[in-house]
Amino acid sequence: MQDSPDKKIRIAVVGLGKMGLSHFSMVNAHPDTQTLACDSAGFLVDVLGKYLPHTKIYTKYEELLDTGNLDAVVIATPSRLHVPMVRAALERGIHVFCEKPFCLDWRDAEELADLAEAKRLVNQVGYHYRYVGAFRRMKEIVDSGALGEIRHVVAEAYGPVVLRARKQNWRTRKTEGGGCLYDYAAHPLNLLNWFFGQPEHVSGSAMVPIFSTETDDMVMSTLRFAGGAMAQLSVNWSDDSFRKMSTKIELIGTKGRVNADRQECQLYLREEHPALPGMHKGWNVQYTTELTRDPWFYLRGEEYSAQIADFVEAVRDGKSRAAENDFRSAAITDRTLDMILEDASGVRIADPVREPVADKPAKRNWLFRTRT
Repeated sequence: MQDSPDKKIRIAVVGLGKMGLSHFSMVNAHPDTQTLACDSAGFLVDVLGKYLPHTKIYTKYEELLDTGNLDAVVIATPSRLHVPMVRAALERGIHVFCEKPFCLDWRDAEELADLAEAKRLVNQVGYHYRYVGAFRRMKEIVDSGALGEIRHVVAEAYGPVVLRARKQNWRTRKTEGGGCLYDYAAHPLNLLNWFFGQPEHVSGSAMVPIFSTETDDMVMSTLRFAGGAMAQLSVNWSDDSFRKMSTKIELIGTKGRVNADRQECQLYLREEHPALPGMHKGWNVQYTTELTRDPWFYLRGEEYSAQIADFVEAVRDGKSRAAENDFRSAAITDRTLDMILEDASGVRIADPVREPVADKPAKRNWLFRTRT
């Protein structure tokens, strides 16, 4: 679709909710793109049409795809819509960036990865923490072998999303792909997949409602990875002691320890290691600000701009995948989420806010998911 290196890449942002509007702003600011938009909400279309009169805005996704003059789409719709939207774009030869979680069924994720690879189309999923400088440094440390055999892992994420019983939206509906597991726990799990791959075994999983009526607000689980790493997952999106989402990973090995969050990477080494020049015995601290290049455009965090820049660059340069988080990688996280869901589905947990529920057969458990 790109006829010459000077031609603008035509990218449509689909779904203009909170994340979609952020993506629209970043894509629209990129020097190599021409931005389109698509949303079924008349209000958003009217507002954007008023203030961005030169931006073509569609209300029907199929109509957008059938223009025949589109290079890529950024899909930021509710999770249950990802599979048909991604497939429709790929079948028309259009590159796809999709928000996380990728698919609610990991088998769909693998099929879409197969399709994207067969068509040699750029494909990426929006797990932005892989673009945070401190976590990228943690990945380098893990790969260096400086920590020795990593055995003890703690992965946490907390934030103030659901703080009271509230009117439902897609984030609080299990059938829409909402809930703490898919919306919050997916982030630290994706980082663990980045470091260690897919877990071999999941146990002790609990998905607990706090304020929500049909989905989870808290998730805990134990994951065992090849090589011996054991990870404790603790996630809660009903914690207003945090101003916004906060994710932290701790890794303890036989030769050292590393902790990372959005702000910094703290490394403890028993001895210096040749693969980590400049890092001395004992504690070493590096901050995200010194580990990150300034983006061309800043909104919400440089990691968001960095992932969009990677996607645009891959499309522009005719690559078959982006630098991080292609569909194949995201399918591993989808499978890990499913392993936790399956493990938790055998446990009946009373809601701590409302009256305890009576025991019911497993097939009627609110945690249980059937496949059609």
